[in-house]
Amino acid sequence: MKRILAGLATACAATLVAVTPTAAQAAPVDPVKALKQQYAPGHGVRFVESAHTSVGGKTMSAEKATGRLAFGKNGVVASDISTHGRRGTSLSPDRMISVGGHAYFQGGVYEEGLPEGKKWVRYEQPAGGTTLNQPLDIFEPKILKALVSKARSVKGGTYKGEITYKEIAKLYGETLKGAVSKIKVTYALGLNSKGLVNRLRTSWTLDFGVLGKTTGTTDTRYIGWGSRVTIKAPAQDTWVDAKSLGEDSDVPEQVPQDNLHVFAH
Repeated sequence: MKRILAGLATACAATLVAVTPTAAQAAPVDPVKALKQQYAPGHGVRFVESAHTSVGGKTMSAEKATGRLAFGKNGVVASDISTHGRRGTSLSPDRMISVGGHAYFQGGVYEEGLPEGKKWVRYEQPAGGTTLNQPLDIFEPKILKALVSKARSVKGGTYKGEITYKEIAKLYGETLKGAVSKIKVTYALGLNSKGLVNRLRTSWTLDFGVLGKTTGTTDTRYIGWGSRVTIKAPAQDTWVDAKSLGEDSDVPEQVPQDNLHVFAH
């Protein structure tokens, strides 16, 4: 669940296109079925993403990201993501590779005071389907199905709607309470002619009262569905385990949990 909700505070269309209508046209492509057909080892998808977060109307972060997601038989099993731009937290890495149950961080605070020859910091962290700042995981069939079915309008081939974090948690069989559960994520989800997502735009707002409102928007474009994707961990002699760095290190001992998704647990 943490991975599913990741990126909401650090950054903290469904265009269901079918064949041109004819009298003998078959039913529209099922996006969930189309997604599952992509889950094959050695293949994946690439993405380009921009995310913006403001507090009280003042920009706090404006990030750009590019990356690759690798598939297994049941979903995303690895990712390689690079980011740049104005960030809302110094704990954001320049690059993150997630594979084999571990995440490898590089850049920024993660390269300060490392042992000689080390360029990466390793954490225990399984891969997930979201990108760094996208709060909705379109690689989870339950989420994708909900976004299509909950759409309130279909105009110009674009499905638009909104979903709360409470509803998202329920899809995963979890219960979410408090302010985070009430956050509404507004979305526009686009699919290509094969029923595969080619774009997801989301926005959300959390009102902190006298502290002002925090607003986030994320625009992700998915390209190269089915392309060959191989992601490997950095060479063992280039990384150091975060837990071995000790208390005197400025590098976080655990994967930073400074996003709103920590409130889900």
